[in-house]
Amino acid sequence: MIEPIQSSAVSAIALNPAAAGAAKAAPADGKFMDLLMKSLDEVNRLQTEADQSVQDLYTGKTDDVAGVFTAVNKAGVAFDLLMEIRNKLVDAYQEIQQIRV
Repeated sequence: MIEPIQSSAVSAIALNPAAAGAAKAAPADGKFMDLLMKSLDEVNRLQTEADQSVQDLYTGKTDDVAGVFTAVNKAGVAFDLLMEIRNKLVDAYQEIQQIRV
């Protein structure tokens, strides 16, 4: 049986790839769909924060270029991870479709 991944495990893997081994040992207590929805919300939040920080830099509300760069990169990495998860799900779905009954 496949154990669902916890959202905290995905966050830990995204921020620290070395935590991937620890994420597998974590107990499963959520549904996969809930995990995906939380991940979508988190990616959306990161992209909104990045957009706001870029706007603040343009308008002169902040002069923290490094902070803006970090926010934009963090949002980009989160989006890339989400796209890879989507690609794997599509591949798995297509593979299941090809199974002969």
